[in-house]
Amino acid sequence: MADNPTARARALIAQMTLAEKAGQLSQAFAVPFLPPVDDRVAAGELGSLLFVTDPARINQLQRLAVEHSRLGIPLLFGFDVIHGLRTIFPVPLGMAASFDPELVEQAQAAAAAEARASGIHWAFAPMVDIARDPRWGRIVEGAGEDPHLGSQMAAAQVRGLQGPHIGTPGRVLAGPKHFLGYGAAPGGRDYEPVSLSDAEIRNVYLPPFAAALAAGAGNVMSAYMDLNQVPAVASKGLLDDLLRSELGFEGFVVSDANGVENQVAQHFAPDSAEAAALALIAGNDMEMALGPNAFAHLPALVEQGRVPADVLDRAVERVLVAKIRLGLFENPYVDEAAAAQVLATPAHRALAQMAAERSLVLLQNDGALPLAPGAAKRVAVIGPLADSIADTLGPWVFVPDKAETITVARGISERLAGLAQVDTAAGVQLLRAFPSGLEAFGGKVTPWSADDAANQFDRAVAAAQAADQVILVLGEAQSQSGERASAADLRLPGDQMHLLDAVLATGKPVVLVLLAGRPLDLTGITGRVPAILMAWYPGTRGGAAVAAALFGDVNPGGKLPVTWPRSVGQVPIHYARARTHTPDRADSLYHDLESTPLFPFGHGLSYTQFDFAPPQLDRPVLERGGAVTLTTRVRNSGSRSGDVVVQLYTHQRAGRAMRPDRELKGFQRVTLAAGESRDISFRIDGDMLSYWHAGERCTVLDPGLFDLWVGPDATADLHIGLQVN
Repeated sequence: MADNPTARARALIAQMTLAEKAGQLSQAFAVPFLPPVDDRVAAGELGSLLFVTDPARINQLQRLAVEHSRLGIPLLFGFDVIHGLRTIFPVPLGMAASFDPELVEQAQAAAAAEARASGIHWAFAPMVDIARDPRWGRIVEGAGEDPHLGSQMAAAQVRGLQGPHIGTPGRVLAGPKHFLGYGAAPGGRDYEPVSLSDAEIRNVYLPPFAAALAAGAGNVMSAYMDLNQVPAVASKGLLDDLLRSELGFEGFVVSDANGVENQVAQHFAPDSAEAAALALIAGNDMEMALGPNAFAHLPALVEQGRVPADVLDRAVERVLVAKIRLGLFENPYVDEAAAAQVLATPAHRALAQMAAERSLVLLQNDGALPLAPGAAKRVAVIGPLADSIADTLGPWVFVPDKAETITVARGISERLAGLAQVDTAAGVQLLRAFPSGLEAFGGKVTPWSADDAANQFDRAVAAAQAADQVILVLGEAQSQSGERASAADLRLPGDQMHLLDAVLATGKPVVLVLLAGRPLDLTGITGRVPAILMAWYPGTRGGAAVAAALFGDVNPGGKLPVTWPRSVGQVPIHYARARTHTPDRADSLYHDLESTPLFPFGHGLSYTQFDFAPPQLDRPVLERGGAVTLTTRVRNSGSRSGDVVVQLYTHQRAGRAMRPDRELKGFQRVTLAAGESRDISFRIDGDMLSYWHAGERCTVLDPGLFDLWVGPDATADLHIGLQVN
């Protein structure tokens, strides 16, 4: 029994009261603005806590569970370790721009090490929702619009957070979220009901979850919203049939915060008790509650016969098995002395800088970049995000080391120390007022008075006028991106355009750095600014990474994981669309705006140039059950080393269903020295070209002709045909 987690869990369940079982399925926020949880922990009413990061407090609460509750079952501590704990990495959308799953795995392994050293056992990550509408604030938390890229990033994050198996030392439980379809919020409006066809679910939104589960994820978080008129938290079709029976998931499912109780607000359940019954029976094992737990009704529901006793026991078993596999019964406490050392690991900071460097996307450049260090004797770094620690780190950051955070202004100042005078000015203010109910997670900003605003603006323009080179740092404040941060307008918020106009009017050379968690409307900007660098929210060492790229120490090699629209009127826009009956008529989309995006999916420039040779196949026909190899030669024809992401796209000419005009099916990021060439190969088999067919309710591979393209982005034009038999 000692080596059998299931047997150990069942033996423990046999000793438990109904109230203790319900307690194991109840998770509460342990935060200062809510009632203390200590008495509930000692009474066995809670099995998990979240939002505790202090090792001493974690040990204090754990002792109450282990030494004072009747059965001594340890607590499971969870936390939003989204893109780092103390060391902050670029936001997930930025990490996806690296097109580097190995780097993403390393970053999440470092985050896991810091979390586990602090006493955290479980990360509410990765978010693997496909998102194709930049108006949705939570697009920042995922990998963007593409199922293949999303799947690669999902699996890499699970491997990094969790390690090769649950219980790997220094790692935490991974919890991919939000199952399922949350990223398809209509209009980008957070929490809105979602309607998706089975084909969209299976071919677009499910693959990243399947990849995360294949990588071993031990937890899944259900979604807030309803999918096809049933709340995801209470959908048996999603949680029991699809997730467990079909995908074979054996871990436990947790609701999002108040997701169980929300069924009452959604007018799906008549009351809290029925909401608990519906969620548990559907397959939701643990309730995350910001307030009273609906699962507290479970003992009465079992006694009344509304909830079968074996359904309750199975949910408890899944939670206990996770605790056993994590080793919490043998080692429930955290080493408080060792925590600080792990949190201060220099290698984590170095990795964070490398991650930020590899996430940078050079959107536009007419030769203005890179800047020559020392060529300008006075440099002005201007904008509300230029020297903002919070906006360098980004959303979903709660316990960083702010003192060591390198903003863009600081990074440039340190890079040019002894070479140039660096002046910085905000110019305008972006108010980072946190949404109602979330004030405790971040400080409020006091608005400038009218006189202060005028003075700050004039100071910024004067700094630009006095400079030889201006670096504008604009975008969105971190609270304008993330949960409860959907936006109807993608233009630069606040008075940033006014600032940009005034700075450009000085006639001084200007380059633009964007900090944001989504594509922005750059109307009136792209034609007036010679170079634009997208830095996302780059994290703890983000400013150093930006400075390295601006001054040529690093050659930007990131690529866009989302299609960048010209205007919000094009949204949603993504590259993998099905053809219309007039595919070559641009005016079939809009008569008042170009139908193409501003920047395509996969776009990203470099300080060097890359040439692609036409692709070749080792055989012209793919036989069922076999494979072919596509090879292209890539040459760095420029004068400096750089990274290129070789991308493979496919299209099915005809079959049992219309397939997207292009689909990303492979990518490789490689570094080439000036003048260097390399052969890049992709293995193509039936699994790569198959899809889920709505009519036949299964995955199919259609015979016929397939188009294959290779190149630097989704507009790649180097083509070869492949016959599939």
